[in-house]
Amino acid sequence: MASPSSHIAAISFQVKRCEPELVVPAKPTPREVKKLSEIDSQPATRFQIPVIWFYKNSSNNNSDGRDPVKVIREALGQTLVYYYPLAGRLIEDDNKNLMVDCNGRGVVFIEASADVTLQQLGPTIQPPFPYLDEVLYNVPGSDGILGCPLLLIQVTRLVCGGFILASRINHAMCDGFGIFLFMNTLGEMAQGAQHPSVPPVWQRELLDARNPPRITRTHHEYQLENIEQQPNLDEAEVIQHSFTLSSNQIMEIRKCLPPHLRTCSRFELITACLWRCRTLALNVDPDEDVQISCVVNGRGKKINKDLHLPVGYYGNAFAFPAAVSKAGVLCKNPLGYAVELVKKAKLEMNAEYIRSVADFMVLRGWPGLKMTGNLIVSDVTSSKLGEIDLGWGYPEFGGPPMAFPLITFYVKCNNKGEDGIVVPILLPLLAMEKFQQELKKLIEGTNNKHETMQRVKITSML
Repeated sequence: MASPSSHIAAISFQVKRCEPELVVPAKPTPREVKKLSEIDSQPATRFQIPVIWFYKNSSNNNSDGRDPVKVIREALGQTLVYYYPLAGRLIEDDNKNLMVDCNGRGVVFIEASADVTLQQLGPTIQPPFPYLDEVLYNVPGSDGILGCPLLLIQVTRLVCGGFILASRINHAMCDGFGIFLFMNTLGEMAQGAQHPSVPPVWQRELLDARNPPRITRTHHEYQLENIEQQPNLDEAEVIQHSFTLSSNQIMEIRKCLPPHLRTCSRFELITACLWRCRTLALNVDPDEDVQISCVVNGRGKKINKDLHLPVGYYGNAFAFPAAVSKAGVLCKNPLGYAVELVKKAKLEMNAEYIRSVADFMVLRGWPGLKMTGNLIVSDVTSSKLGEIDLGWGYPEFGGPPMAFPLITFYVKCNNKGEDGIVVPILLPLLAMEKFQQELKKLIEGTNNKHETMQRVKITSML
């Protein structure tokens, strides 16, 4: 297989930024303190999550001649009238629960321009993006969890008339669907709407811990012992790549499963592949426990019939049920073994599971996620982040721009008319090469010897 390469690695461009400003709600908003749920407040959500959108120039009558910076800045102020908690600041009570002080201080907005065209970024735009720091500037003092702005947006004009909108939001306030709701309202306001089509709903008490709290499920995803943990990867020594699996390649991998597992979901199949190949690549001690934690949304019909979350609920509503195995057993068994474990973990997720997580936080003293031997995967292919219309049509790409040391995302892509899935990952260089080899074996092993192996496409962040 060819060595990893990147169609965007050679791109270098300068971004000229104006001074960051605070955008406040366009009208007076309630001054109050609102409590977040235990699902929101857990350590696992206390970080800033970036999301990026790429828009090309459009001759659409709604956008013709309009400056995206001016349009989005104005729409942002209007949107914050409805999502006014996002213009506040987080504080913490004596029990370590997060609350938002709705003080209307505003969110950070950055106007910028870059000397490149959208076309120069390559025939396909997909993570990882090596120029993220240029189009999403980390304003000093803005990236904390408590007492800092909850949202940062940078709009970068491109010389072709297109633009890049990059945002960073405090995950304790919103999950992926919550970000979609906010951004969809921003798009509606940018196109002249007076009210959001889906009014935002706070009601974080719907996912509060019970009284009295009771743990009814096993939560492998959290670190129970009070010991110092080390993450699997040292950030200074890892590189970021993404691999792309086409629909045909996914179908070929599926053929190596026993008949009773071939109807597994695409998520289950890719997650099992990722877990097994990554464990092999890292050469984990055979006796060590390894796990993969699956982000499962609580808004699905089956789960939400018991949770009763309104459509406009924009808080965190997910859990991380985990598949667990000894590394040696996982690596020696066929792929079907990993698929079975992932399927079982997903089936554990229901309304009772997420309520048990909320109670677990209270009774176990707010444990964080397990770092050693753990990887978290989130499928955002159905998140609708690629359907945010600001008046310039749908973006060329909309979603997470990269992976994190313990978190990766499944992102939808289309390459030359063929649908596929992009998965960015972080690994040490030698482990990344081993990962690529193991993935190749899975695909190659399902093809006939006379057929040409469909290569896995690798994109790197250099």
